[in-house]
Amino acid sequence: MKKIILAFCCTLLIVAGGYSQDKLNKSKSELNDKKDSNTSAGQQKTTSSSSSSSGDEGIGFLFLGLMGKAVAFTAGIAVIGHYGIENHLHFEQTEYPYYLPEHGNYFNAEVHDNGNINNFRFDLKDKFLYNNGNLFGNHLEAKLRPFQYLYVKADYYQLFEFQENTSDNLSLFYFNLGYDRIRLRRFNLGWTIGASYIANDVNKFGFSFGANAEYFSKKNVSFLAGAKWSFINDKPVHAYEIEGRFHRKNYFISVGFEHLDIASPNYNFATVGGGIYL
Repeated sequence: MKKIILAFCCTLLIVAGGYSQDKLNKSKSELNDKKDSNTSAGQQKTTSSSSSSSGDEGIGFLFLGLMGKAVAFTAGIAVIGHYGIENHLHFEQTEYPYYLPEHGNYFNAEVHDNGNINNFRFDLKDKFLYNNGNLFGNHLEAKLRPFQYLYVKADYYQLFEFQENTSDNLSLFYFNLGYDRIRLRRFNLGWTIGASYIANDVNKFGFSFGANAEYFSKKNVSFLAGAKWSFINDKPVHAYEIEGRFHRKNYFISVGFEHLDIASPNYNFATVGGGIYL
């Protein structure tokens, strides 16, 4: 087991490593560039005299209305779920992963009456990001769970880059509302929606959405994968992470990999850190 963990960590360092040349400054300058979107060159006014009867229009509007309701209902089922027939959507939130044996974030209160139904939970984790001696950073994540249905999540990335005579830094934030669409005892999958923000010399917001999943094995080890997509000034501001966690009571240690796309430059990091559930 130790050899597998050591090989995994070495692989992450090899993948994350790479020579960087003033990448943070390039990301910030590209995010500050604005394209001149003067698409008012061709203003064409087409006056078409359509002699369609009002009866046909009424039938068309009725059909479009029914189709719109059907699409909205289907999308709602896919995104939110059907609480009348999907029992897992009523699963309660655990005190912390593995509070109940072989259970992650959720449990069935009808089966485990002795489970701790916690209507409030605060998850906090911090990770060190390493690329090479010139480029590294930190990722702080806070997740507030007032109940099992929704949660609020904030991510703070602080990146540092050092050259021979200069240094640079970049601060990236994500603020999201999250919802776990699937809530099983050893697996959960959901989506997030909110905003991104880059500070320093950029100081701009962007729309953000994402997806994440976590699997809990039988041996107090879980595996997490997540993605956040965003655009600022039509430039990508994306974040991806893969992480393995070893849980001990209400805290954990983690090792993983993160990839960031900030404008055209991209960044690969090996990560090590930990967290606590309060």
